[in-house]
Amino acid sequence: MRDKRLVALAAWAAALALLAAGCGDTANQVGTQAPATQGVEHTQPGTTESELPQASPTPSPSPEVTQQPQETATPTTPPTPKPTQSGQGGSSLGGGGSQGGGSSTGGSSTSKPQTLSPSGKAYRYYDTVQPTYLKGVLIVNKTYALPRSYGGYNATASAALSRLQAGARNAGFSMPLLSGYRSFDYQDKLYRKYAAADGVAAANTYSAWPGHSEHQTGLAFDIGSINNNYGNTPAGKWLAAHAHEYGFIIRYPKGKEGITGYQYEPWHVRYLGVELATKVYESGLCLEEYLSQPDPTPGCCRSCC
Repeated sequence: MRDKRLVALAAWAAALALLAAGCGDTANQVGTQAPATQGVEHTQPGTTESELPQASPTPSPSPEVTQQPQETATPTTPPTPKPTQSGQGGSSLGGGGSQGGGSSTGGSSTSKPQTLSPSGKAYRYYDTVQPTYLKGVLIVNKTYALPRSYGGYNATASAALSRLQAGARNAGFSMPLLSGYRSFDYQDKLYRKYAAADGVAAANTYSAWPGHSEHQTGLAFDIGSINNNYGNTPAGKWLAAHAHEYGFIIRYPKGKEGITGYQYEPWHVRYLGVELATKVYESGLCLEEYLSQPDPTPGCCRSCC
């Protein structure tokens, strides 16, 4: 009986020893286990997660932008400036110093605005000059000028022209109006155009400087045909013989170029009124000659003075 107890005690002691050994291994494993918070980034006290510095995302490389080639404009040849000629006495095209060295080819695009008119006078002269009347007749030529603002349509002269045209039709001729009133500025452009094409000297024989053109008065007209031979045609001969009956004269008659300053123009008529036009026609004089005659002595005929 005693032996059985000893055997039981020994078995129990062995069991206790095995149990104690198993508990020690478990304790060792528990002591080496990692804390539950391992792997979480530690932050400073009081710092929230939203305040943590965030790593900037790496920007994706931008695709390279290729510049599209600009369309090249087709080169054009700049317009060639019209040639102009330097002044010849009072016939200068002007320019106020902008014409280079008397060159006949004109100035460059950087030239100064022109300050002289083709007459050689400053343009401001034509702002103050007054019309000239000789014996009550308006005279306009290379000597006597008109102010820039002068002129316009003249109803009396235009009505007389209509009567002349009607008379020409009755005689079997056509007298179309080719040119009437011209402003100062228009005449300026027109003269410069002619001077550029034919030269100053030639232009001076058939074109008036601005401010010196009868067309600015509204009393002068170019009719019929602008042809140097027009005076030899039946229509031109009729006009020369009958213009005064309607109040007109051939303003620039043949053989008077040295006095009028212009070539013979059988198409250019000037309105004076029937009475005066008839006197000028019968005198055989040009208008400058007629107006420069001394007044006759009272009681004496003009021919003896």
